[in-house]
Amino acid sequence: MKKEISLLLITWTKRLLGLTAFFVWGYVIFTISRSPAPFMEQAPYCMGSTILIFGLLTAAYKGLDHWSLQNK
Repeated sequence: MKKEISLLLITWTKRLLGLTAFFVWGYVIFTISRSPAPFMEQAPYCMGSTILIFGLLTAAYKGLDHWSLQNK
C-alpha cells in the first residue's frame, strides 16, 4: 500500500514539475520579449533560459524516475 502511494505521489510530482516549468518558461520568454532590444540581442537569453529551465526539469524528472524505480 505504501509503495502504491509513493508511486502515485511521484507521478503527480512529475506532472506538477512539468506544468510549473512550462509556466515559468513562458513567463521568462514573455518578459524577455517585452524588452526593447532587437531580437538578435534577446535570442541568447531566450536560448539560455530555455536550456536552464528544461535542464533543471530533466534533472528533477530523472531523479524522481530513479526514485520510483527504487520503490518498485
